Amino acid sequence: MTTSYDEPAVPSGGGGLVRYRLDIAYDGTDFCGWARQTAQRSVQGEIEDALATILRLERPPRLTVAGRTDAGVHATGQVAHVDLPAHAEAYRLLRALNGVLANDVRVQRVAIAPAGFDARFSALQRRYEFRVSDAPYGASPLRRRDTMHHDRPLDLGDMQAAAAALVGLHDFRAFCRLRVGATTIRLLLRLSCARDGDIVTVTVEADAFCHSMVRSLVGALIAVGDGRQRPDWPAGLLNADRRSDVVTVAQARGLTLVEVTFPPDEDLAARAESTRATRSLSS
Repeated sequence: MTTSYDEPAVPSGGGGLVRYRLDIAYDGTDFCGWARQTAQRSVQGEIEDALATILRLERPPRLTVAGRTDAGVHATGQVAHVDLPAHAEAYRLLRALNGVLANDVRVQRVAIAPAGFDARFSALQRRYEFRVSDAPYGASPLRRRDTMHHDRPLDLGDMQAAAAALVGLHDFRAFCRLRVGATTIRLLLRLSCARDGDIVTVTVEADAFCHSMVRSLVGALIAVGDGRQRPDWPAGLLNADRRSDVVTVAQARGLTLVEVTFPPDEDLAARAESTRATRSLSS
């Protein structure tokens, strides 16, 4: 029987499709990114193909993800949803998926999603962490795949001062790769820096991010930390009318999506509707 993936999902197995929430972790080193691409290995493609194999579907179902990560970026707290035939069972699906998937991607949880849940539009905020080592000998061998090495010492105080000035609702055009029709206005909820030995961890949290925004922010903070720029320099770029040519995008290997936060179940649908609305600095 052919399943139509345009059919509405239903909250329980009474026929049609059921929407499932998937919590996912992956080492992004050997992926072209989250999004499926022709003739390249992607996280989305791996999971969709595994679902099609397990459920014996004629074509892979489509996953909707909370945050599309770039090539080389990792995740410990990624969230996606998928609409599947009603005969799928969450517990068996979890075991079967991890039996099929390669070891660099794990589905940590499968559950029937509450009514109104949309992994992308229902999300309240996303939190990333970026790890950079300024040890003279480079990143630890055990962390080489998720930690960037910077060959100059980083001043944590200057980085923190620069980060604090960027928090809030701003147009981050200078830090984003522009996409036609996409807004660069974002509410940056947290940008903080902490040191543990020779590792500086930059935590970035916002309602959403535009393309390359997180790694550009980190790149700007690193330029401040090693003395190439003053602490007030990153905030000054908020007045730019285009992407800044002097902001270096930090290496993908240091970045990990660690958490996606959602509202209470009763507010999921309303949150999705409001997120789809056009953003403005006055909103």
